[in-house]
Amino acid sequence: MPAAPILLLEETDSTNADARRRAEAGEAGPLWIVARRQTAGRGRRGREWASEGGNLFATLLQLTRKPPAEAAQVTFVAALAIADLLDTYAPPSLVTIKWPNDVMLAGEKASGVLVESGAHESGGLWLAVGIGVNLVHAPAGTERPATALVHHLRGDVLAPPSIEAAAAVLSEAFAVWMDRWETLGFQPVLDAWRARTPGLDGPAVARLGRETVEGRAEGVAPDGALRLRLADGSLRLISAGDVFFGEAA
Repeated sequence: MPAAPILLLEETDSTNADARRRAEAGEAGPLWIVARRQTAGRGRRGREWASEGGNLFATLLQLTRKPPAEAAQVTFVAALAIADLLDTYAPPSLVTIKWPNDVMLAGEKASGVLVESGAHESGGLWLAVGIGVNLVHAPAGTERPATALVHHLRGDVLAPPSIEAAAAVLSEAFAVWMDRWETLGFQPVLDAWRARTPGLDGPAVARLGRETVEGRAEGVAPDGALRLRLADGSLRLISAGDVFFGEAA
C-alpha cells in the first residue's frame, strides 16, 4: 500500500475538523492533512490539544469498508506508526505505548491520537485519524508529565525533524501498518502493539466519564479492549477511557 499524499497547510482550526469537512463534502482520501499551526486543536474527550509551532499536527482522511467496531482498531495502527516515527530519531528503548494509543518517550507522553468517523456518501465509513506529536515543545501543567522528542534524540541525530520530514516518515510507517491490518487482519497489529506496551498485567485505575474503577489489568482482549479484573472478581472490558497503570489515579 503506497503512502498517502500529504497536504501541508500553514494554518487551520484543526486537522481533524478539516478532514471531517472534506469527508462530508464527498472526499474519500487517502490524504494526510498537516498544519504548521492549529487554532482549535482537540484531544480525546473534548480536551484542548496544545498546538505550539514546530510540533506535528496531522490527520489521515481514509475511507474504510470495515464495520465501526473493527474500524476503531485503526487507533492501534496509529500508535505503531507514531512509535516507528519516534524510533527514527530517539533510542528505540525509550519508546513505549500506553494503552490504547499514547506513545511515550522515557515514560512521559509525547503524542496523542484522536480518531473520528462517519458515514460516507459513497458507502462505508470515513476515518479521520488525528495525530499530534511533540517534536520540539511539550505542554506544561498536564495531568501526567509530557515530553518532546527534542529532549530524547539519539547521539547521531543533531536536531528533531522538520514538520515535513516527520509527516513523511509517519505517512510511510502508517502505510506499512495499514497494509498489514487490511491484508492480514488485526492480530499481527495487536501482537506488535503488545510488544511495545508495558504494564498490561498489574494494578490499574480506569476513569470512564463519571465512573472510576480500580483493579488489576489482565492484558487485552482479541479486539484490543483492556481486561480489568475488579476486586469482586468480575472482569470488565474497557474499550475507551483514561487508564493509569501501576498506581492509583
